[in-house]
Amino acid sequence: MAQTISQRLGEFISDLGYEKLPADVVRTAKLCVLDWLGSAIGGGSSRPVRMVADVVRALGGHPQATGIPDGSKTSCHLAALLNAASSHVLEMDDLHKPSVLHPAAPVIPAALAVAERDGLPGAALITAIVAGYEVAIRAGEALGPSHYQFWHTTATCGVFGAAAAAGTLLRLSPEQLVWAFGSAGTQSAGLWEFLVEGAMSKQLHPAKAAADGLLSAFLAERGFTGASQIFEGEKGLARATSAEPDLGRLTEGLGTRPLRILETSFKAHAACYHIHSSIDAALILKAQATITPNEIAKITVRLTSAALDLLEKVEPVSPYAAKFSVPYCVATALLRGRVFFDDFREEWIRDQAVRRLMSTVVLQRDPDLDRVYPHKWPAVVTIETTRGTRHDARVDYPKGDPKNPMTEEELIAKFHGLTAHIIPEASRSLLIERCLLLDKLDTVQRLFDGVDLTHARGPTTDPS
Repeated sequence: MAQTISQRLGEFISDLGYEKLPADVVRTAKLCVLDWLGSAIGGGSSRPVRMVADVVRALGGHPQATGIPDGSKTSCHLAALLNAASSHVLEMDDLHKPSVLHPAAPVIPAALAVAERDGLPGAALITAIVAGYEVAIRAGEALGPSHYQFWHTTATCGVFGAAAAAGTLLRLSPEQLVWAFGSAGTQSAGLWEFLVEGAMSKQLHPAKAAADGLLSAFLAERGFTGASQIFEGEKGLARATSAEPDLGRLTEGLGTRPLRILETSFKAHAACYHIHSSIDAALILKAQATITPNEIAKITVRLTSAALDLLEKVEPVSPYAAKFSVPYCVATALLRGRVFFDDFREEWIRDQAVRRLMSTVVLQRDPDLDRVYPHKWPAVVTIETTRGTRHDARVDYPKGDPKNPMTEEELIAKFHGLTAHIIPEASRSLLIERCLLLDKLDTVQRLFDGVDLTHARGPTTDPS
């Protein structure tokens, strides 16, 4: 009898070991941890995360792992929940383009919580993260664009990555990993409807994915069974949530092709990744063309249908909703020369100069751009001036894409930018050093030694 998809994934994970990981995979995994940690610390003082933290404290739990927003100890399960929510709120966590998935937000919190609880070495954590990225990303690729129309892939597929990462650290057998995937799949959820109002419930998506993946692995460890064909079954995830699944993507080249973590994009801007190429194109025009904002008569932004299906109707009614507004982000890039987390404030959203530029933005679907999506996430920005001049810029690979990568130095600068308002410089330096030498840590429990996570100096942003 042919193996199920979950069985093949389970065998791959069981066979994966740190000693088998190529050097570039290890380096990328360490950068993923550093990048994720910056977002997790930076988002800790936001309103949604403060609410999650309040609930976590009220629920209590054995002091097994660190809650990053305040440095307190809580249960492994609740730490994963809280840290995942905190890492996604600034919209600066990593992304994998073909799967349209933010892998770090659900995967790393689950892996870190187990590794910290059990005192495992950094090398084991790296292996678990690589396994989690591989499974989550492949699931997103398999479910495809039709799934993404309604379902937030970071949530629905992230839960499998969290289960894989936790299962790796728990040393689950291939059979137990199959059960973990079955339990993870039956908890898979996360709908895009929150975007209509910019609601806080988006933070539940990675939070629940991390926590539910962890729960699935813990249950499987104890013999709790799950559906063995959760992906391909008659009443499984693919049939329930995708009009055109490609289930072969889950196992094709498994264990032989370059690992998916190498395809991760890091975010240079604090906005939905669908807008990053537009932001970069606007920044190119700002740098190259001698145009003052008052001279701009019209800004045309050509995007893929996938981007506009998600973003076209979004209004920047709040700082968080503004992260999904193409006109707001393009106007901010042209006016401020950047789009960082502190560019999303109520007073800036109401600023008359921003509002005027936003009013000139016209969004257009471009079939030519659709043909290269999702391997490229292109955008074309055209500015027409009151002087009758026209300026165009196209970006296929935004800054942070593997084909237009951020350097280690740029990622370190990003980490400082996200965390300088929260923790002292000495603590930042310790975390950077430990992330970059993560494979040398004898126990992950040392990651936060001497780090002051309680040194808050006020919120970094206030998504509402």
